[in-house]
Amino acid sequence: MRFLSAPLFVILLSASPSDARQAATVPDLNAMTKTVTVNNLAFPVIDQGSGPAVLLLHGFPDSRLMWRNQIGPLLAAGFRVIAPDLRGFGDAPKPAAVEDYRLPVIATDVIGILDALGVQQVRIVCHDWGAGLGWYLALTRPDRVERIAALSVGANGNSGANVLAQREKSWYFLFFQFEGIAEATLMRNDWAFFREWSRGQGDTERYIKDLSRPGALTAALNWYRANVRPQMPAANPVAPPKIAVPAMGLWGDGDPFLTEDHVKRSPERLSGPWRYEKIAGAGHWIMLDKPAEVNRLLLDFLK
Repeated sequence: MRFLSAPLFVILLSASPSDARQAATVPDLNAMTKTVTVNNLAFPVIDQGSGPAVLLLHGFPDSRLMWRNQIGPLLAAGFRVIAPDLRGFGDAPKPAAVEDYRLPVIATDVIGILDALGVQQVRIVCHDWGAGLGWYLALTRPDRVERIAALSVGANGNSGANVLAQREKSWYFLFFQFEGIAEATLMRNDWAFFREWSRGQGDTERYIKDLSRPGALTAALNWYRANVRPQMPAANPVAPPKIAVPAMGLWGDGDPFLTEDHVKRSPERLSGPWRYEKIAGAGHWIMLDKPAEVNRLLLDFLK
């Protein structure tokens, strides 16, 4: 497959033997993809298998292809796998308005996709902005979420987001607010700044190809502009309800964007069971760096 060959080659070179064997079993994701129309928008969605449904939610600046090393093992374990491109990313629609990327709006896409597929309840596996969305769904639609495994990102609103180390790592949240300036800076000199920002982690070349489409970079950055725009702190903030569904957090010790505290402090926002696992030798995209270990933990938790 044209869009999988380069990233897969990199994984096979850098992975451990067990991870290389895992990567070598990448399924044909195009053959598993269908189009699902929700909110008058057409989304590409991987939908394969039967049994309990596992919903895979990717983050910035990714697509459903990020889950290529998880889909095969999940199917082999008897799960039905559902993995959409979320709006603004990959081959999904890219509305122009910033407010179209607020989490409550995007949540209606996800619930609509599940409704269209006849799926009442899912087990969520999520990463990066997809994890922010997954935690939001677990809080607001617990009737549709059986359990959640969040990779790299802790539960929304926990105090780990406020420590100085995390604020320093999150500097780009503010930078991305500068419409036009952020786009021009990231794309300049053949995406040199974007490459530096990514630290060579993830599928950088695929991201650049996707984000080079007309309007794609702005659409992806609109997730930040819609959901983390700077505002005055509330004088007397009211804590939201806690998340009751069972949850697991995974974090790679080489993550340049998120601290361990951000994930480990998730129980502040939870009332249900919690499990935490640190993945040694993995960066932000732990499902790509350590697929065999991540898959083992996911299968154990999801079952």
